[in-house]
Amino acid sequence: MRNLLLSLTCSLLLFVAVPVFAQGRGVLPPVPTPADVKPGSITCDECPYPYPSSYLNISVYTQDVRISYMDVAPQGTPNGHTAMLLHGNNFGGFYFKAIIDGLTKEGFRVIVPDQIGYGRSSKPIAPYNFNTQARNTSLVLQHLKVEKAMVIGHSMGGMLAARFATQYPKMVERIVIYNPIGLTDGRYDRPMQNIDDAYKNTLTTTDYQSTRASLSRYVAHNPKAWNQEFETYTRVRYSWTLSADWPRLAMVQALIGQMLYQDPVVYDWAHIQVPTLAFGGAEDMLLGTAAAFQERMAYIARTVPNGNGKLLLLPGLGHVPHLEVPEKVLPPLVEFLKAGLTK
Repeated sequence: MRNLLLSLTCSLLLFVAVPVFAQGRGVLPPVPTPADVKPGSITCDECPYPYPSSYLNISVYTQDVRISYMDVAPQGTPNGHTAMLLHGNNFGGFYFKAIIDGLTKEGFRVIVPDQIGYGRSSKPIAPYNFNTQARNTSLVLQHLKVEKAMVIGHSMGGMLAARFATQYPKMVERIVIYNPIGLTDGRYDRPMQNIDDAYKNTLTTTDYQSTRASLSRYVAHNPKAWNQEFETYTRVRYSWTLSADWPRLAMVQALIGQMLYQDPVVYDWAHIQVPTLAFGGAEDMLLGTAAAFQERMAYIARTVPNGNGKLLLLPGLGHVPHLEVPEKVLPPLVEFLKAGLTK
């Protein structure tokens, strides 16, 4: 069990059963397994998306697939800029409503893609890496005729935001690396898990309690921060395990776990060319301790060259601050983005 927990700390958000937090931190009181959850589509047809999804047909490793995205118009007077939100590994774009609404009220157009393998996008059995995700993301912007965007990447999306900024620098105005994972390169601490073993482990993780325990790591700093939104997303993930298509999604998740292991972005930060905010909840404990997380976030801010890196951590909040207290997250996020507006 100790080796399993260490492996999870290094790969961070690979979706595997975690019965308890390390040293008992953040354990939620047990709840009955809900009897009303029905099998859910692995393309998230029933997921609670706040705005309609559109689709772009693309090719990935010669497979015809489609990438889903929300494109939300600004409210009131447009400010002429686009913000793009990149989701984390245990989510699709459906959990960003608070941030979407906060940014559109400030005049931003907001684009929220579901990466291939997530949300309403296709689930091909293929290699996964951040270069391909960045390329797919660029295709969405090109399709929408968006030349530049301000990019906010949460969790795994923070890793993708860094890669996108280095692969497609002309398409990025500024970026926010928001409670990212992938803050260290763990490849030299342990071998990569065999894909067959990773698939078997994922495939057999189908009970509600394990699903809930995995997501509850996000409130390890304060179990009282767990709320109905977290519970709703637990139900969503659990519904996928009841689907006849769960074996496909389990393999996709195993492949993505390998991506998180073998495609670190810690070497990308020094090549980012735009203003960058290392941002989020200061008490994020996915790296083991909040202090470890804070140190690595400060390292990002120092590493972005030419004085373009900035650090802002919000005390008392964990890995998904906009699901805890969105009113604390939006003002500093908006302030950083609006600093990039030109008249």
